[in-house]
Amino acid sequence: MMHTTVGWHVELEFMEDDQHTRAVALVRLPDGSEVRAHGRATRHHTDSNQPRVGEEIAGARALNELAMQLLTKAHEEIDTASGRTSQPIHV
Repeated sequence: MMHTTVGWHVELEFMEDDQHTRAVALVRLPDGSEVRAHGRATRHHTDSNQPRVGEEIAGARALNELAMQLLTKAHEEIDTASGRTSQPIHV
């Protein structure tokens, strides 16, 4: 049995102001396709300004959306290849 090591690089980019953090997550797959997702965080006006926390929340939301898109993509590929409808897994 042959084992192959494959790596994916996920990029996260943040745009911030005093109240909002937006994140974009991007993964480029070995077949050349890209999957992109977005996440947002809003600071409550009574909270202290902690940009790292906003990045963590917005980044986590973007990565969660990215994971859901990858699951959907995989199930669509399974369905196309098999001719049947697979059951999506929810995380």
